[in-house]
Amino acid sequence: MNLLQVFLDRTGDVGNEPFLTVPDGTSLSFDDVFARAAEFAGALVATGAVIGDRVVAQVDKSTDAFALYLACLQTGMVYIPLNVAYTPSEVAFFLADTEAAVFVCRPQDHATLAFVAKDVNAVLTLDAEGRGSLPAKVSLVEPYVGVVDRADDDLACMLYTSGTTGRSKGAMLTHRNLASNAEALHQVWAWQPGDVLLHILPIFHVHGLFVALHCALLNASEVIYLTTFDTTAVRAQLPRATVMMGVPTHYSRLLADPAFGPDDCRTIRLFTSGSAPMTEPVFGAFTERTGHTICERYGMTECGIITSNPYDGERIAGTVGYALPGVEMRVVTEDGTVAAPGQTGIVQTRGPHLSPGYWRLPGKTAEEMTEDGFFRTGDVGSVDESGRLTLAGRAGDMIISGGYNVYPKEIELVLDEVEGVVETAVVGLPHTDFGEGVVAFVVADPAVTPDRLAEACQHDLARFKQPKHYFFVTELPRNAMGKVQKAQLRSENADFFAR
Repeated sequence: MNLLQVFLDRTGDVGNEPFLTVPDGTSLSFDDVFARAAEFAGALVATGAVIGDRVVAQVDKSTDAFALYLACLQTGMVYIPLNVAYTPSEVAFFLADTEAAVFVCRPQDHATLAFVAKDVNAVLTLDAEGRGSLPAKVSLVEPYVGVVDRADDDLACMLYTSGTTGRSKGAMLTHRNLASNAEALHQVWAWQPGDVLLHILPIFHVHGLFVALHCALLNASEVIYLTTFDTTAVRAQLPRATVMMGVPTHYSRLLADPAFGPDDCRTIRLFTSGSAPMTEPVFGAFTERTGHTICERYGMTECGIITSNPYDGERIAGTVGYALPGVEMRVVTEDGTVAAPGQTGIVQTRGPHLSPGYWRLPGKTAEEMTEDGFFRTGDVGSVDESGRLTLAGRAGDMIISGGYNVYPKEIELVLDEVEGVVETAVVGLPHTDFGEGVVAFVVADPAVTPDRLAEACQHDLARFKQPKHYFFVTELPRNAMGKVQKAQLRSENADFFAR
């Protein structure tokens, strides 16, 4: 069944009640949002796009941006959201790889992006205030009527992830993937009638778009819809909410406000955290300050959420809990055997939440799958006798900074192109605010300066990928086989951001 139809069925009795409420108090009802989606669906069909076509969107968070996603579900098109921080060269790759039929961007970016989108059939614009050529097109066409029937295994969305090779991969997500994961989370987090979600996340990735908003729709819950994270605004809205989902950076920033405390959280029944590891000091400080214990969970782009600490039960700092209902999770050692309790290995998962693979990369898909259908996450962890998962790190070198995935190889390729640079190694170092801060170790001629390196990164990389510091070294540490020892670089400089 089409995922949109699931949402329509769950909210059919509350159509006139508030759904998306923005900070000034203005609310759109469920009916309002679905009607806006139908208008956008009509506009998409009018471009000539058909079922299965890809719609790429690089727009600011807004109620209309969410309606655009629902419009793609309604028409059976495949929605592909992009971070607005991506540069034109990055956007060019995504448009070409997806063979997008429609590209929606911000009006202020149109002039810059029109060239890279020259092969896209329709390029439309949408801003955070509901202006642009997409909304203008609505007045020229009829709203789309009905919901396109979709099979469980038909694609609904595609989100781009990457690997240590630096080449982005489109993780395909089906209607079954998204629906099953949302249903499981709705169950394990004990959503209740009257719950109100404080939404502070971007909506271009799994956490903000699928985990948060899908749960709210399944529960027919009102969503306090903040377009950005601001400590003052969050504190003002918290007393109206019962659930807040965030990344560790959000919680550390709340704690940085000395006035933040129990009174702000008096109505909250559940705080969740994910997208990056939470440090034990932040976990403990939040409980001490507020009396609330954050519920950490674990997931990834290819499969949504895999595990969660319990709603009713002990939540242990540094652990990410148990496999969700319907989800299989195991830890496998280097010799291919399932790890005993406490034994470390690679986390693997299987179930209806798991992506069918990477867009047009069957070889890469096969490489990440086991013979019995488990996906190799690349994360290292262990489970205790009760089945609770603790993550020890990542088998690869991926960095998670402020909740965003950062892939070192992509940055190294940019830095290595700078004249005078001999070689580079990019790693993440512990950072109180961002979880991990991106830094680069550079072997280069004396003429190379941090400003030159920063300029190159600013041109080709989204801001969250740009190194926060450059270390100039005479050589990079290597093992006997010549491989750069990034673990050594991390350990020797682990306290850099704390100095």
